[in-house]
Amino acid sequence: MGRVYNFSAGPAVLPEEVLREAAEEMLDYKGTGMSVMEMSHRSKAFETIIEEAEQDLRDLMNIPDNYKVLFLQGGASQQFAMIPMNLMKNKVADYIITGQWAKKAYEEAKKFGKANAIASSADKTFSYIPDCSDLPISEDADYVYICENNTIYGTKYKTLPNTKGKILVADVSSCFLSEPVDVTKYGIIYGGVQKNVGPAGVVIVIIREDLITEDTLPGTPTMLQYKIHGDNKSLYNTPPAYGIYICGKVFKWLKKKGGLAAMKEYNEKKAAVLYNYLDQSKLFKGTVRKADRSLMNVPFVTGNEELDAKFVKEAKAAGFENLKGHRTVGGMRASIYNAMPIEGVEKLVEFMKKFEAENIK
Repeated sequence: MGRVYNFSAGPAVLPEEVLREAAEEMLDYKGTGMSVMEMSHRSKAFETIIEEAEQDLRDLMNIPDNYKVLFLQGGASQQFAMIPMNLMKNKVADYIITGQWAKKAYEEAKKFGKANAIASSADKTFSYIPDCSDLPISEDADYVYICENNTIYGTKYKTLPNTKGKILVADVSSCFLSEPVDVTKYGIIYGGVQKNVGPAGVVIVIIREDLITEDTLPGTPTMLQYKIHGDNKSLYNTPPAYGIYICGKVFKWLKKKGGLAAMKEYNEKKAAVLYNYLDQSKLFKGTVRKADRSLMNVPFVTGNEELDAKFVKEAKAAGFENLKGHRTVGGMRASIYNAMPIEGVEKLVEFMKKFEAENIK
C-alpha cells in the first residue's frame, strides 16, 4: 500500500522528505554506528542535534535573545499546570475560553489560584473568537491565557487580545510554525509538536527570561520548574531525544521551503482550495465564522449524521484518512498542516464533489 493522505489532527502528517532522511539514518547516524534512539543525551552527537534544533527554531521565529527555548516532555497538557505553578505569583490569572483545550487549562489553573474566565465563545459551540479588544482584565492578574488555534473547532485568533499590559501566555500547538509570529508579544508561547512540527512526546516552550525564577508556588515539583530546565538547557533529565531530532529535521525543511512567510502563503493557498469549495457546496458546510477560520483545521458537516458517517467511511476507502471530527463535536475535520501537500487538499475536494453529486437530493 502507498502513503495515504493523512488529515489527522495529531499525531499528524510529517514531511515525507524528513521521514526518508530519518529512515536512512535509523541504524547509523552520521557515522556514529548507532541510531539517535540509542545514543546518550550527553553525547557530543546529541549535543549538536539539540543545539542546531534550537538555533534553527530561533532563526525561523526570530526569537529574541531574552527568551529561552525549552524542549520538554508531558505534552501541552502538562503546561496547563506548569504555567500557573511558575507564573501565579498573585494567585490570579485570566483565561479566554475558545474551546476544549483552553477550558482544560482554565480548570487546571483553578487548582492553584483564582482563574477568571473573562471571555468565551461557548454560547455558539466555540465557532468564533470573541472580541478581545476591551476585556475585563483583572487588575492583579499574573497573566492572560489563550489557545491561539483551536484544533477541535477550527478557529484561530487573527488579532491577539488586548491584555492591557499583562503577560500573554499562548498555546499554539496546532498553528506552530504555520506563519510568522512576533514572539515579543508573548510572555510564554508553547506547543505540543505532534500536530505541525514532529512526533508526539515533545512540547516546546519559548519563555521570556524574566519569567523564569525560583519563586514558584510552594510544592512545585522539581520537574515542573522552568528554571531547572532553563539552567540545564533542557537536559536536566533524559529528554525526548528522538522527537527533538525529528523536530530539528522539520526546522531545516521549513528553512529550505523559504521560512514561515513562505509557509503562510502556501497554507493560505491550500486552505482556500477547501474553504472556497465549502462556501459554494450544496451538501457540505463549514462550521466556523469566516473571519475566524483556521488555516490548519477545517471542520465541516453535511447536517446529517448518517451522511457524515457514510462520507468518512467512503473517504477512508479512497485513501483519505482521519477525516472524522473530534468525538465531542462529530461531523468531519480536515487538518491540513504544513506537511500536507496542496495536492492532498485538491484530491479531497475532488472526492467531496463526487460524493456530493452522488448524495445530493
